[in-house]
Amino acid sequence: MRIDQELLEVILSIKNKDELEIFFEEILTPAELSDLSLRWKLLKDLHAGITQRKIAEKYGISLCKITRGSKVLKKNGSIALKVLDSMN
Repeated sequence: MRIDQELLEVILSIKNKDELEIFFEEILTPAELSDLSLRWKLLKDLHAGITQRKIAEKYGISLCKITRGSKVLKKNGSIALKVLDSMN
């Protein structure tokens, strides 16, 4: 399933960080927000060179979930990698 294009436009239109946080809290469950935040944290940790096993221990998650993140960062043209590289 592709992400709804209108939803992407709405997200792009919200320029205030506090409003964006509220918007996400309004449309996502606490579990979905937690999962989204966790995925971002594990991507940052992988990018920083932390081993998959240490990340699994740190967050109490499976290596499967971390491997998916690793594949994202290795993918040719990865936007997540581009964003992480620009943060350094």
